[in-house]
Amino acid sequence: MSTTAEKLADLRQRLELAQEPAGEAGVAKRARKGIPSARDRINMLLDPGSFTEIGALVRRPGDPAALYGDGVVTGHGLVDGRPVAVFSHDQTVYGGSVGEMFGRKVAAIMEYAAKVGCPMIGINDSGGARVQEAVSSLAWYAELSTRQEPLSGMVPTISMILGNCAGGAVYSPINTDVVVAVESAHMFVTGPKVIREVTGEDVSLEELGGAHAQAQYGNIHHIAKDETAAFAWVREYLSYMPTSCQEQPPVINPGLEPEVTDSDRELNSLVPDSDNAGYDMHDVLLRIFDDGGFHEYGAEAGKNIITGFARVDGRSVGVVANQPMVYAGALDARASDKASHFIRLCDAYEIPLVLVVDTPGFMPGVEQEKIGVIKRGGRFLFAFVEATVPKVTVVVRKAYGGGYAVMGSKQCGADVNLAWPTARIAVMGAESAVSLIGASQIAAAPEDQKAAVRQQLVDFYNATVATPWVAAERGFIDAVIEPSQTRLELRRALQLLRDKTVVRNPRKHHLLPL
Repeated sequence: MSTTAEKLADLRQRLELAQEPAGEAGVAKRARKGIPSARDRINMLLDPGSFTEIGALVRRPGDPAALYGDGVVTGHGLVDGRPVAVFSHDQTVYGGSVGEMFGRKVAAIMEYAAKVGCPMIGINDSGGARVQEAVSSLAWYAELSTRQEPLSGMVPTISMILGNCAGGAVYSPINTDVVVAVESAHMFVTGPKVIREVTGEDVSLEELGGAHAQAQYGNIHHIAKDETAAFAWVREYLSYMPTSCQEQPPVINPGLEPEVTDSDRELNSLVPDSDNAGYDMHDVLLRIFDDGGFHEYGAEAGKNIITGFARVDGRSVGVVANQPMVYAGALDARASDKASHFIRLCDAYEIPLVLVVDTPGFMPGVEQEKIGVIKRGGRFLFAFVEATVPKVTVVVRKAYGGGYAVMGSKQCGADVNLAWPTARIAVMGAESAVSLIGASQIAAAPEDQKAAVRQQLVDFYNATVATPWVAAERGFIDAVIEPSQTRLELRRALQLLRDKTVVRNPRKHHLLPL
């Protein structure tokens, strides 16, 4: 092969082969599974025509039968015109399992993301370690974990689970910022067959590692109905994120609706008159952010707390809100984990936090104590105190006990604290308080008057203790506002806090309660 024309023909032939390394058999395998190719998946994510592949001709050296790509496609491109790095497992080549050259390719694209300072997105559909390559496969799994650590908190990292991922193929994703899965996906450390052989437990694939099960465990942050919806969710998620921790998220449509609107006025009658009546916190969130936009994060786990992204005056904010429709908004171990991770995510990328409060406090009970509500609630508290981003709190109704503290109290570092007139801020609710401090008075009342005396005490407590006025008088609340003013007050507060800086004490790291 001596002429340039022959060499060009050879190049074209190799590149064509690299596009479908497994040939017709690979195409047929994808057709049976009904899945796109690794490159098609990348193109579904990125802006059209923006993908530049790296390492298409990589394959295992010394093996003439080795397939190009080694089971993974890597490269970079654009999402909404901003750079991202990406890898995508190729199920048709060694089942998308990790071998040495696979590992080298993914390590290289991670290094690229670190050097350039851009998001790193992994599209996962892998059988895990490559048995044929023995310890080399394990070594590269470990190597990739090492490469992940410098990326964490420096650039947004996203994992998409689009098939059955096991072993090392789930350890890497769980250490990224966000895990997105399709409904048909599964993830587990070991599959049902191995579990049956080792422990004797008989469990179905769905129960063990189904997307909905793993989301409830807190391991998946969003479930999409199909791959198209998953890629759309990731693209929207990235719109709230900076390219790296050195930059700010994009500002989108600032200055909209500078006056109170009819939608704002609906907030004045949204909270029920009865303290025990529920309402959907999403109805509040819909009205206090730009365009009614809210990109929910972790919707299936810890439903008593809502986390997600919105915009205030065109700028990204992270939202943590209680959900009165679930456990009356009480906090528990699982909700604490969800909030802790989300707060740390926002703090890493300088995204301000808005907390919207209606909680009776932490959930009591033996089961909660068994699963570590003290430690996990402590992590929530620690994460909020540690966060140095602007922090604004709006107390809508109940803020009792430990829930008052952890949900953005001034004493835990919130910068601006607002309350609605419907706010109830106290150590505990009226019923519980009266049982403690009014027990002797109730006991002394004639039998036919006990209920009336109890109700009198409850009414007195609600009128004089569990109100926003006590907190406002002591400076624990900066302002009591009309609900209809909330959207504009958030805008003013975050404009005020835009240049907030916090100087840290020198130390290696703190000790989060784990």
